[in-house]
Amino acid sequence: MIIRKKYLFYLLAITSSVIAAAVTGIDSFVGSLPVFKTDPWAFAFSLFFVGVIITLLITLILSIKIRGESLGAKILDPSFKQIRIVQKNEMKYHLIAGLVNAINTVGYCAIISTVQDPSVILSFSQIVILYLLLMESITEKDVPTLVEVQSSVIVTFGAILASISLTGEFQLFPIIIVFLVVNPTWAIFSIYQRKLKIMKIHNRPNDSINIRFWNVFFSCLFTALLLLIYDLFTSGNHLITGFVTSLDPYYFLLLVLTMGTTFFSYVLYIRSLGLGKASVNNAIRASTIIFAIPFSILLLQLGVITEFSTDPVMLIIKVIGLVLIVMGIISFALTVVKSYIFITVKPGTPIKETMLKLWDIRGVSHVSVTSGKYDFIVKVSTRTLLKGYERIIRKIEEIEAIKKYHWESVLKDWEKI
Repeated sequence: MIIRKKYLFYLLAITSSVIAAAVTGIDSFVGSLPVFKTDPWAFAFSLFFVGVIITLLITLILSIKIRGESLGAKILDPSFKQIRIVQKNEMKYHLIAGLVNAINTVGYCAIISTVQDPSVILSFSQIVILYLLLMESITEKDVPTLVEVQSSVIVTFGAILASISLTGEFQLFPIIIVFLVVNPTWAIFSIYQRKLKIMKIHNRPNDSINIRFWNVFFSCLFTALLLLIYDLFTSGNHLITGFVTSLDPYYFLLLVLTMGTTFFSYVLYIRSLGLGKASVNNAIRASTIIFAIPFSILLLQLGVITEFSTDPVMLIIKVIGLVLIVMGIISFALTVVKSYIFITVKPGTPIKETMLKLWDIRGVSHVSVTSGKYDFIVKVSTRTLLKGYERIIRKIEEIEAIKKYHWESVLKDWEKI
C-alpha cells in the first residue's frame, strides 16, 4: 500500500502517541506497586531485563517469513528482513543511545513512583521539544525562525499548565528530574535513534525493529552497570531486588505487558524519526497528553489515582494547557519544507570534492551523484522556504564548479506504508 509521506509521518507519530499513553497508564499501575514504588532503581532494571526477553521473542516472531516476506515487514516496517547482529558502523550510535536511555528510564521510573497521573507525567516530558530544537539548531548552525520559537514556547507553556495536577499541587521534584535528567537524555536518544534509522545497512534502509531490540539490549546492560556502581557505593541491593522481582510470575507478566506494548510504540516512533526531524516528531507526539486522559480516568476507577479534583479553576487551567499544546503542534509541524536542487557542473570537475562541498551546506539532507542531464540531485529540508532558499542558494553560488542549477519544492511525496 502506498501513502503520502506526510500522512504516513503523522500516522506513525500519532499512533505511537496513542500506544505511549496506554503504556504510561500501565507503567503508573506497575510503579504504584509497593515493591517498585519504594525502589525506582529496581523498577528500571526490571523493565529492561524483562524487556530484552519479550522484545527478543517479538522480534523472532516478526522474522517469520510469509510468502518470501517477513511478518514484521508486512505489518510494521517494510525495511525489516529478520533479526540481525549490530554492524560496526552503527555500534557507537547504539552505545550512546543505550546509555542515555538507561539514564532516562531511571529518571522516568522515579517520576512514575512519585506521580501516578499519566497526563501529568507526559506533560513534563513535552518540554523536550525545546531541547531538540536547540540541539538541531546547533548541529545545523542555523538560528531558529520566529515561527519555530513561537511554536516551541506555545507547546512548552501548554505542557507546564497541563502538568499542574488536578489536585491543585505543582510538584517540584518531578519537574527537576525532567529538566535535568529526562529531557536532556531523551533529546540525545531521539537524535541518535534518528541517525540509526536513516543509516543504510547492506544497501537498504535500516529497520526500526532491529534498532528497538538492540536499544533495549544495550539499555539493559548500561542500567545493570549503573545500578551495580550505585549499589557498591551505597551498599544497596537495587540490582538484586530488580532481578528477583522480575522472576516473580505476577510481576513478570505485568512487565511483559508494559514492555511488549512499549515495543510497538517505539518501533512506530523510530520509523517516524526516519521521515522527519526529531523536534517536529516530538511536537506531534505531544498529543500523547490528550490520549492519556482516558487512561488517567481508568486509573482513578482502579484506585491508583486516589484524588481527582473537580475544581473548575484547575480544570480550566489544564484545558488551556492542552489547547496550547495542540496549537503548538499544528504551527510547529507545518514549518518544514522539502525541496530538490538539480545541479550541472562544469566539465572536468572533481565529483567527490563537489559532493563534499554540497554536503557541508546546512539544510542539505541528501546528495546523489547521477548520470544524464544532471550531475547532482540535492535534497534539502528547511523550516521556512524563504530563509532556507536564500541561505542555501547563496552557498551553492559560492561553489565555482557548479555550472547551473534549479530549485524545485516538494508539494506531495509518497511512501510504502
